[in-house]
Order: sequence, then structure tokens, then C-alpha cells
Amino acid sequence: MILDPIRPRLVLVTTPLSDDEAAAKLGAAMAGGDVASVLIDPAGRDAAAFQRLAETLVPLVQAAGAAAIVVDDSRAAGRAKADGLHLTGGDVEALGEAVSRHQPKMIVGCSGFETRHDALEAGERMPDYLLFGRFGGDSDAGPHHKSLALAEWWAPIVEIPCILLGGADLSTLETAAATGAEFIGLARAVFAEGNDPAACVAAANRVLDAYFERISE
Repeated sequence: MILDPIRPRLVLVTTPLSDDEAAAKLGAAMAGGDVASVLIDPAGRDAAAFQRLAETLVPLVQAAGAAAIVVDDSRAAGRAKADGLHLTGGDVEALGEAVSRHQPKMIVGCSGFETRHDALEAGERMPDYLLFGRFGGDSDAGPHHKSLALAEWWAPIVEIPCILLGGADLSTLETAAATGAEFIGLARAVFAEGNDPAACVAAANRVLDAYFERISE
């Protein structure tokens, strides 16, 4: 038995979604089972296009009972009435300003801190979570080895939760869960061309349920 075993929850990341399919695919994914939150990523869109996307997706996510978190655009987050803001820049000062300005009204999370020292510095600003991984960087089957190592180190020693960005293949989900990360982020594994998002979310939750049951014995 693992001491204080954790059953990670899913976080969906919208990076692979195009404008014309985003609502339908995300809606299907949310219907597939438990999702804690959704990170709505600009993914190269200009400000106006991203604003439209955020205003479409935020209410969809919230209606499903999950937290809608807008990435790197506080104005879009505010206008869309999102639950949170995620900063990807790895900038400690910007993170501190966002925490001061937006908490506790909004969730504030971050990524881009790729060493232990930088992650701990970010943690001192008291964000609601850190994410290990880069949006769009999940082309391999499993999580990036550096992200995996950071999550494995962080999760047992720091109270602030972490999200580990998983890989593109659900067969590697147990490897991500074994780090002890409280949340596993999935993008391509759910939204890649040809995937059934609802079936992928259902399958991911089955894997996590089985993993938690096994480590809790």
C-alpha cells in the first residue's frame, strides 16, 4: 500500500482543437466522465479569435461542473467570466502580480518553470497549482521525461497541487499517475484527429480508477 494514495483527476487542454470543432469535441469530452478543469489555450489565435473561443467554451465547461481556466489572457478570462487564469511564461514576477490581483476570486495557475529551483520560486508566490509540461508538447506517447521527473519530485513534498501534462497515448496514463500528481492534463490523447473524445475521457477515468484501487490495497 502507498501512503496517502492519490487518485488523480483529469484536466483537459484545448490546444489541438480548431475553432469549428472546439465546442462539439469539448462538449463530447465533458460528457465522457469526470473532468476537474479545462485549460483553454489561445494556441496561436489572435486576441479577437481567442475571445470568441473563450466565450464559447467557458460556459460549456462550467455547465458540466468543471473549472474553466483561460490561458495567458486576463482580459479574455474576465470577459468570458472564466474561473481562472493560467500563465505559461515561467515569469515569477508576473505570476506574483497575477496572484495578488486575481486571487481568491479566480484560480491562478502557471507553467514554464522547468527546474526545481524555478518551480520552488514559483511556489513561493502561492499559485493554486503548477503545471509541468508545455502546451503542444505532447506529441510522444508518454509525458516528457523532464516533466515526469519534476512532478515525481514535487508531488510528495509540496502542498500546492501539480498538473502533469500527459502524453498522446492513454496507455501511458498509469506512468503519469504514478508520479503522485494530483491532476493529469490531456490534450492529444483526447482531441487528436480520429479520437472519440467521450470514449477517451471514459477510458482515462477507468484507467485512473483501476490504478487507484490497486495502489490502495
